[in-house]
Amino acid sequence: MVTGTLSRYFAMRFLSSVLGTFVGVIVLAAMIDYFELMRRGADWPHATAWILAEISMFRIPQLTERIMPFAVLVGTMSCYLTLSRRLELVIARSVGISAWQFVAPALIMAFLFGTVATVAYNPIAALLHERSKRLEQEMLNETPSALQESSSGFWVRQKSTDGAAIINAQSSQQQGSNLGGVTVYTFDNTGRFHRRIEAKTAELEQGYWQLDDVHIFSTATPPQTADSYRLPTNLTLAQVRESFATPETVPFWELPNYIELADKAGLTAAGYRLQYNELIARPFLLSAMVLLAAAVSLRFFRFGGVQKMVLSGISAGFLLFVLQKITEDMGKSELMAPAIAAWIPVIVGGLTGFIVLLYQEDG
Repeated sequence: MVTGTLSRYFAMRFLSSVLGTFVGVIVLAAMIDYFELMRRGADWPHATAWILAEISMFRIPQLTERIMPFAVLVGTMSCYLTLSRRLELVIARSVGISAWQFVAPALIMAFLFGTVATVAYNPIAALLHERSKRLEQEMLNETPSALQESSSGFWVRQKSTDGAAIINAQSSQQQGSNLGGVTVYTFDNTGRFHRRIEAKTAELEQGYWQLDDVHIFSTATPPQTADSYRLPTNLTLAQVRESFATPETVPFWELPNYIELADKAGLTAAGYRLQYNELIARPFLLSAMVLLAAAVSLRFFRFGGVQKMVLSGISAGFLLFVLQKITEDMGKSELMAPAIAAWIPVIVGGLTGFIVLLYQEDG
């Protein structure tokens, strides 16, 4: 009975500390992001304080997803250091409660917290992030450069009755149905290059792309310009979404469909596979953060060295963040399997915390 009561007490203290830290991170991220938007919006003629605040509000959930593991790390350290300062850990140890019994409730709560973040928080964050893109586009009345993924943009190939075409877009909106900075390379039915078409924007309609502000270059005719141009296509919106939507704007429950579409179309889906595996691994990553935090924060206050413990925990979190970023880049560039790239930080962080804690407690 004593163990059960203490476990519930430690679990609630952990949850309140982590939630408090997470809310603080959200407020801080919102302030920084809003001030950054205000700085950028100084040159935007249609920008208002309310519109920028709305854009920032819709972007915050997606931003805080990246910071969530470190909010758990800091919240766990704060929880155990507070319990140690109040001598509650000393009293619990005096009745035979081990460090593993301190950590177990936090591990369970972190796992549940990560599960909710994956199945519920992520879909909401993805939808709001996509909405922030639409608001920014409507305010600027153009495709913002912030949506460009790389210098080469997004690529997709298609076939129609007129032949084949390769489409390149520097940026996308509404998960690929509206494109910006479009270049189209068309080929006839024999595979011979036909023409190059450049357009400011492209919108997917039923059976064709509607191109606006078009420049047409062909080897047989002089360059031409047109206000609009229809490019036939047999692509559906679902297929285009797979090609142009960024993984961060795809909700967790829709990622398997995007991966399946990519495999059927012969397109790369490394980014979607990485995102899917990272979301599955998130509960385990948060649990690994609890082990790391416990390894540096269960020391009693009377032994001193609190500042060194806090610095060690922050350093461990930073190094894990660097490792996660490296594996993500390798996974997206297909230098490493997406599943391996997603789970390496979890394994390294969890094993490090477990081994240090095991050494400290059991010798």
